[in-house]
Order: sequence, then C-alpha cells, then structure tokens
Amino acid sequence: MDVSEKMKYKLANAMKELLVHTPVDKITVKQIVDQCDVTRPTFYRHFKDKYDLINWYFDVLAQMSFKQMGISLTLREGLIKKFEFIKGEGQFFAAAFSSESQNCLMEYDYQCIYQFYCDIIYKQGVEKIPEELEFLLRMYCRGSIAMTVEWATTGMKMSPEQLAEQLIDAMPPKLYDLFKDI
Repeated sequence: MDVSEKMKYKLANAMKELLVHTPVDKITVKQIVDQCDVTRPTFYRHFKDKYDLINWYFDVLAQMSFKQMGISLTLREGLIKKFEFIKGEGQFFAAAFSSESQNCLMEYDYQCIYQFYCDIIYKQGVEKIPEELEFLLRMYCRGSIAMTVEWATTGMKMSPEQLAEQLIDAMPPKLYDLFKDI
C-alpha cells in the first residue's frame, strides 16, 4: 500500500471514529483532520469533501464484492461479500447510509450498481439497452439499494446470505435471465 492509500485509510478511520457519536451530516473536515492529526490541505489532496471520503471507502468494498461478479464471483457470492463487508463496518455504513446529502452514499451506491449491471448487459452484445429493460434495471437497482439501506440502518437482523437471496429472488425475470450466469 502506497503512502497516499495509507493516508486515505487514516482519514477513513478518523471518520469512522467520529461516526460513533456524530451523524455524518454534522461532521466537518476540521473534525476529521483533528481526529487523525493531519492538515486540511492533506485531506483535500485526497478527497474533495467528506462524502468523497465515504464514497472512496465504499469503492474499497465494491472492488472486493460486486465488481468481482462475473470475474471471480457469482452474483450471489458478490452480494454476500458486499453485505458481509457492510456488516463488518456496520456503524460506519449505518451512519453513512443515513445521510440525505445530495452526494450521499445511497446515490453513489445506486450509480455504481446501475453502471455495473449496464456494463454486463453491454458485454452480452447489446448496443442500446431497450427502454423497458432500462426501466426494470433502474427500478431494481433503486429497490435493492433501498433494501440495503434499510437493512444497514435497522440493525442488520437478516444474514448477508438471506439478504442476497431475497434481492436475487426480487429481481425481475427479464433481468434475472441476463444476470443468472454471472
């Protein structure tokens, strides 16, 4: 891990410590840098704002989970890995998903997962996603993100395996046919 990557993790850990007692929307960059004893310019060399930091940390999760679907993981395995990571960092993600900011994690997760599924469709030789299929994909992605947020912010009572199964079961058949082999 290079120096820049270590600094990003240091800032993420400071954010996680602050989230124990403070909602994400109330945390300032000053609090983050004070928590880990670095300067504001150091923070801004790595992130444009606190939401960018949260989204970067989410990308760490994405690289280990759903972005591996179809490469080294099945759809089910990728979802389980995603939910296990979220559960392992429960306090962080519960707080991050609670933010209603314009560039909040919920919207970022939607953009990531939507683009991921679109890329899978394009790799199957589809040049333009039909309107009906795009509607189903947007609806499914919004719904699965909403259920992930609900799960993360209400105590994660369901196991990651159960949540993955239920989200796969809820996938519209036309989408499932496209994704069942990944």
